[in-house]
Amino acid sequence: MNRFEDNNWCEKMRIHLDFNNVMVDFIGDKEGIKQSQFENLSEKIKHCANQLAVKRDNGKMDWRNLPYNQPIDEILDYVKQMKDDIESFVLLGIGGSALGPIALQQAINHPYYNELPREKRNYPKFYVADNVDPERLVYLFDVIDIDKTLFNVVSKSGNTSETMSQFMIIKDMLEKRLGKEHAKKHIVCTTDSENGNLIKIAKLEGYKTFYIPSGVGGRFSQLTPVGLLAAAFCAINIKELLAGAAFMDKICTSDPENNIAVKFAVINYLAMQSGKNISVMMPYADSLKFISDWYAQLWAESLGKAVDNENRTVNVGQTPVKALGVTDQHSQVQLYNEGPYDKIITFIRVENYRKTISVPKIFSDMPSLSFLGGITHNQLIQVEQEATEFALSKLNRMNMTIVLPQVNEFVLGQLFYMLEVATAFAGELLNINAFNQPGVEEAKNATYAMFGKPGYEDKKNELDNAPKKNPNYYL
Repeated sequence: MNRFEDNNWCEKMRIHLDFNNVMVDFIGDKEGIKQSQFENLSEKIKHCANQLAVKRDNGKMDWRNLPYNQPIDEILDYVKQMKDDIESFVLLGIGGSALGPIALQQAINHPYYNELPREKRNYPKFYVADNVDPERLVYLFDVIDIDKTLFNVVSKSGNTSETMSQFMIIKDMLEKRLGKEHAKKHIVCTTDSENGNLIKIAKLEGYKTFYIPSGVGGRFSQLTPVGLLAAAFCAINIKELLAGAAFMDKICTSDPENNIAVKFAVINYLAMQSGKNISVMMPYADSLKFISDWYAQLWAESLGKAVDNENRTVNVGQTPVKALGVTDQHSQVQLYNEGPYDKIITFIRVENYRKTISVPKIFSDMPSLSFLGGITHNQLIQVEQEATEFALSKLNRMNMTIVLPQVNEFVLGQLFYMLEVATAFAGELLNINAFNQPGVEEAKNATYAMFGKPGYEDKKNELDNAPKKNPNYYL
């Protein structure tokens, strides 16, 4: 029996939201939220919940069904077949295709995973190539043996310039080194099942392929093979991950005014209404550092929109900021405590860390240090989070805390899913399309035009006629 099949264990692993420190009771009338504000939004909240339910029923939110329909057995069989023959698994992807896998790997596995000897890992090393800085890819070849590497090309459209250019380089290298027939065993594709360049190439070349459901966008794709394949190649329990997401799905389909995802969305919506246009995500665990990176894309790309659903100019959205406790207490918290009242800080607190380390009772003759003797770092990091929370609240700064019982796959499945639902709900509250990204397309199209991609002649003409830079403004 899997532990996630035990209802009592699942309840113990349930994540919670402590939003005391956004309320007037704790940070005062000027900055705090009144209970009446939630009540005044009651009808709007119900309407938004109904809208999302309709979209889900009509197949417009396929990511909501991912906990139940992923090819787990096929992924696990492929990993079992391949893992002992390769030393490295390299994911070629960018944006949502990279941020989720990185966040999950950092959260679940040993922080020095790649440096562990093979007998301790028992699985391949894991690398992500998510940028086209030429040094990054060249240096990667210094630490991997391509003869013993599996490259996972992740692009739903197969048009992603960064990923496809990396793929073209690696395909050429592999074929020159190993021959075409043997090279194809070193490439696995994750893409759309029908449309785009990558699926055409995969079928033509005979590459092993996993599919991203057609209605799932990149930043909502962590619970598809985009994230699941990389996780499984690093010994992460993907069944438990999806079980956590399914557990959270049931919570998120409960009474909309009393579930964690809706409350997170509504609080941020009210914060935006009062000028809190910066959302700080600050986990107090190194293992969760890259959750902030993943959240930053999810929140920014989904909610930063110029127009609403009626095509009215609104220019809405919160700017996500990444922070890490306690590290950034020594770099950012000064600003949060004494700077503009334009932020809401979300802490992530871990109740039970996987390891414990104690401070020895030494320097007894130095009171400024001896007080540390006998405590654990577990106590220290939690107390520092509580102290930062207290200091912010004392200065009437909005902050709330996502509480995780511990860091494991079931809990991470909940967290990914909760933040995705919260993002979608915030989009409904703002009356914008949370699933497109028109602001990203302009730069993509300009890049295509600059390189002479067919079909972008008008954009190339626009670029050629853009104002030239003034040399007087260049020092």
